[in-house]
Amino acid sequence: MRVIAGERKGFRLKSPTGRVTRPTADQVRIACLDTLTPWLAGARFLDLFAGSGAIGIEALSRGAHDVVFVESNRRAVATLTENLERLALTERSRVISRDVSKALRMLRVSGERFSLIFADPPYDTPLATLTLTELSDGALIEPAGVVVVQHRTKTALPELRGNLTLWKARRFGETTLTFLRRVE
Repeated sequence: MRVIAGERKGFRLKSPTGRVTRPTADQVRIACLDTLTPWLAGARFLDLFAGSGAIGIEALSRGAHDVVFVESNRRAVATLTENLERLALTERSRVISRDVSKALRMLRVSGERFSLIFADPPYDTPLATLTLTELSDGALIEPAGVVVVQHRTKTALPELRGNLTLWKARRFGETTLTFLRRVE
């Protein structure tokens, strides 16, 4: 897996060994970040269920100001940290090694806000619904911010309430990217 575009284009990324993570396919990464291009320059980006960090690293390479990565698996955190160090991106990033729900509460308490949030929870779990519920109050999302959820195409996301509204969805076989925008 390589960085696809931007200042770190072509750099190779390591992936955790075993079945720790499900890497986002290049086609899906390209579509996601190409869609987010108008918001990337100078963005604060939150990468939830970050795995190896490929999405957040791609965002940094394409001009995001900084990225906060949240990942609970120790092996994935070690790989993510190594990727950030090898690409000299540690000064523009922070890794939170804990459960996403706890990390979101911590970020909310500290008053942090992000213009872009990407979530790729494990498929066949309720984590996509739980994460969207926690984000729906808009406390962590800047006005007009965007949330992207990667999920199994056959798994419908919950009906949205709060400050998030469906913007668009892009389907790639078994994987769908659902884009939501914050509204007041």
